[in-house]
Amino acid sequence: MNRLTAICPGSFDPVTFGHLDIITRASRLFEKVIVVVASNGAKHCSFTPEERVKMIKKCIAGLDNVEVVHFGGLLADYAAKRNATAIVKGLRAMSDFEYEFQMALTNKKLNPNVETLFLTTASQNMYLSSSMVKQIASMGGDISSFVPEEIKEDIIDRIYIKNSETGVEP
Repeated sequence: MNRLTAICPGSFDPVTFGHLDIITRASRLFEKVIVVVASNGAKHCSFTPEERVKMIKKCIAGLDNVEVVHFGGLLADYAAKRNATAIVKGLRAMSDFEYEFQMALTNKKLNPNVETLFLTTASQNMYLSSSMVKQIASMGGDISSFVPEEIKEDIIDRIYIKNSETGVEP
């Protein structure tokens, strides 16, 4: 079993500077990091899994030990398939911890060989979420301090709804 491979899962709809901070830090801790773009039937995504994979790849071009894939099954099964021993999750607040702790215990039950590690987000990203980015973009707000320049226009093109009353342009 390869103790040097970690999985960094999420919906990444879209990927933000907060996600990239966790991915980058994980890439320094592990020999290999597999970013898993997950399909979650409970979430309505603005981007297809293929589009999300493509956006992340644009943003991590310099991280040679990071692979980006889409997977739609159980994360514990994927970890076993890829011989990963760690799942790395970013935490912003205590509300994140409750859900992620429950997921970590479930994954451990499904795959006893995998450990979940929590990395706290950088303070400048504590409030940042993909939902917030989409909300700001939909109203024509400036998202450049939340997402990389490489994907900013992709997000605006998909999300922005011109407000005819204000005439606001992104």
